[in-house]
Amino acid sequence: MSSSPNALLGVKVLDMSRVLAGPFCGMLLADMGADVIKLEVPGHGDDSREFPPFKEGQSLYFTNLNRGKRGVTLNLKDEEGKRVFLELVRKCDVLIENFSPGTMERLGLGYEELRKVNPRLVYAAISGFGQTGPYRSRPGYDIIGQAMGGLLSVTGWPDSPPTRSGTAIGDILSSLFCTIGILAALNIRERTGRGQLVDVSLVDSVYAALENIPQKFFVEGKVPGRIGNRYEFIYPYDTFRARDGWVVLGIANDAIWGRFLEAAGLEHLRVDERFSSNKVRVENHAALRVVIEGWTGGLGKDEIVALLNANRVPSCPIYDVKEASEDPHISKARGMVVEVEQPGLGTVRLQGNPVKMSETDPKPRGPAPELGGDTEDVLRELLGYDEETVERLKRRGAI
Repeated sequence: MSSSPNALLGVKVLDMSRVLAGPFCGMLLADMGADVIKLEVPGHGDDSREFPPFKEGQSLYFTNLNRGKRGVTLNLKDEEGKRVFLELVRKCDVLIENFSPGTMERLGLGYEELRKVNPRLVYAAISGFGQTGPYRSRPGYDIIGQAMGGLLSVTGWPDSPPTRSGTAIGDILSSLFCTIGILAALNIRERTGRGQLVDVSLVDSVYAALENIPQKFFVEGKVPGRIGNRYEFIYPYDTFRARDGWVVLGIANDAIWGRFLEAAGLEHLRVDERFSSNKVRVENHAALRVVIEGWTGGLGKDEIVALLNANRVPSCPIYDVKEASEDPHISKARGMVVEVEQPGLGTVRLQGNPVKMSETDPKPRGPAPELGGDTEDVLRELLGYDEETVERLKRRGAI
């Protein structure tokens, strides 16, 4: 069955965002077939163009997050630039921005003004604390989202300081929630003909992703703390030391526990009252960890994983980035390492799109844009500008 990345064919997106949270959202939409126009400041562009790693002087950080987009430069502090912007808004379905709340309003380009220009516009705003509430004007970055959303407080070991996630998960989560919001707004627009504001906060996104951790506080009145890699409500669901590294066991119910005991030759634990149910295994996790590592410590990690998976016991090694990137299931079978031809660099490897679709499979549609590299084409194609108009805008610094 053939497929093409056209799930959002015909959807035009004006991506004004910078660095990570907004651009990741725009990248996902571009992979799904939307025409995403990357709007940047003339002469400077997105700050992430200066972020490592670099190849031949070009940022692969920027390349990955902005692949498949068209690049336009526009000076919104110039009246002509602002006029061009409003014309683009009339032609677009979605606008993405991640400025501090109030920034667009100070330019006279906030949602209430833009909806007058284009009532069908889906206006997506990502910020640290959201467009409403007493903290709306506070600056917000990923680490602030992780901190005030509660994630740092429960990440790490009991005797360690609060620990940031190894990736900018607050930015990524807000990108994902924003993408979902945009798709929902586009869907309802098909029935009502009206767009709307999609307001996503980093702090909200992190807090929403805490899963059932807040319920422990709501129900028991206890403030959850840091517990390392084990899971609060299931055990053994943790990392364990092998002879040559580390493995993960995901023993999520009593049936799997029984299969684990048989595979590991630990059947005598069936009659140990400390481990007879998940509830008591959680209560006695420290003692159980000693017993399990007595077994795993004598075996190689590959040996453990092969044995347990053969017995339908969830287990895996802990990969570093090299191992994850070179695993044939992840990189090849699932297409999570893709190659894109980037002008000036040749072939570059990027992360693939995790969404797999049988008919309209998302995939990179092309390289990341040069700064303003598509400005003339977009203005001619979408707005019908002739060469004289484009040159005039260039001379006054509007584009």
